[in-house]
Amino acid sequence: MTKLIIGTRGSKLALWQAHYTLDKLTEAGVEAELKIIKTKGDKIQHLSFDKIEGKGFFTKEIEDALLQGEIDMAVHSMKDMPTAQPEGLALAAVSYRENPADWLFVRKDVANPKSGLKLQENAIVGTSSARRKAQLLAIQPDIQIKDIRGNVPTRLQKLREGQFDAIMLAAAGVSRLELDVSDFEVVKFEPKHFVPAPAQGVLAFQIREEDKLLRKTLQILHSSDVVKCTNVERTVLKMMDGGCQMPLGVYCERDHMGYYHAWGAKAENWDAPVRRSHVSSSTYVGLAEKVYDQLMNEA
Repeated sequence: MTKLIIGTRGSKLALWQAHYTLDKLTEAGVEAELKIIKTKGDKIQHLSFDKIEGKGFFTKEIEDALLQGEIDMAVHSMKDMPTAQPEGLALAAVSYRENPADWLFVRKDVANPKSGLKLQENAIVGTSSARRKAQLLAIQPDIQIKDIRGNVPTRLQKLREGQFDAIMLAAAGVSRLELDVSDFEVVKFEPKHFVPAPAQGVLAFQIREEDKLLRKTLQILHSSDVVKCTNVERTVLKMMDGGCQMPLGVYCERDHMGYYHAWGAKAENWDAPVRRSHVSSSTYVGLAEKVYDQLMNEA
């Protein structure tokens, strides 16, 4: 096999993900290099996700490069990927799962120790995720939501500068980048209580469909247990016809007895009431449909 070209976004977290992939392939004796590609989501920094038209705005340009043969494989945050693969492309493997939780980072000088969220009344909280907005408001309706964009270190710097009282981030990004957050109060949510985005904390490795040899090679990165759970989460997303602008959280895990547990949280809009779902089963088959039914049919 000739040297693989791996396509990635240029943010610090995306580069961590790409270098993780590069290192794993190098350990297996596969020669590879990175190519940075700017996506629509990287270029449009003034709008929140729910105001950007279409789906796949962190993946499309990378997928185009893959289809055109400019790169051989792509590394994505799986939660950014549309549920339908473009014609000619396939998911070859799914990574281990980093902590899937959402964390709330609160400035210590404005933290309220008596509040569950550590927030003062009418606190300004930064997030551009409709899902996070809806679930935060369900816990503390008086908070003021303010959109925030930029990569993880940039958002934390905006918080330090006092542009927000608190911001919300995925635990996975903070953990992978090994960022020092000791100057903040950190509220660490359980995924079953504050339900994350489908496939949060998971990397997806995408290739051209006909590239059977590369698909076989990438099995060294694949986690079969994780893919069963992310399939449940992303099937609910697909049934909802949603993208990352939809106020939808779905999380599935397998316990030590082999049982699957799935939680869902959905709102019509970011400022609408949140419906919740919790289903357990001895199999992941049909679990997504049960979560969907509860979210759609239960008041």
